[in-house]
Amino acid sequence: MTTRQSTPDRILDALERVLLREGPGAATLEAVAADAGVSKGGLLYHFPTKEAMLAAMVRRLGARSDAELDAAVAGGTTVAEFYLQALDDDSFSDKPLYQSAIAALRGLDGRHEVVQAAMTEVLRGWDAGLQKEFDDPVDAEIVRLVGDGILLAALLDLPGPDPDLHARVVARLLGRA
Repeated sequence: MTTRQSTPDRILDALERVLLREGPGAATLEAVAADAGVSKGGLLYHFPTKEAMLAAMVRRLGARSDAELDAAVAGGTTVAEFYLQALDDDSFSDKPLYQSAIAALRGLDGRHEVVQAAMTEVLRGWDAGLQKEFDDPVDAEIVRLVGDGILLAALLDLPGPDPDLHARVVARLLGRA
């Protein structure tokens, strides 16, 4: 039995495909509507602006990451360990999408309150999980900042740290060294 996908999900899937296939400059409302198999009016019914559509994509990427985090925590990984993990191409399947999404967000014209609110919502959720694990909010913030650096390096295809050094950094940050 197959489940029928909602129109907003079809549109967001199409946005992701267009971003990955053709880049942020090609992610017009018209191109996304055509890829999703909906009219431009149908797209605008669900997402009244390109900014609203991108914000929904950011929230969905956040939800995917949250689901991965929940699964890791259920398997015994702490939020901090998840946040500090080394990201390689095998473990970071959404990497091209994150790269395209960042490029698309940077290319927005005008005001970005909706997208900024979506990014803030996603990041505050991740930060809340770290804050719960640490008695000292400074320690939680240090882990967040290091994790942000690991993510940025992965997104920019910078060389990762030596695996042994990375493990030692994580151990020190988590008070295991």
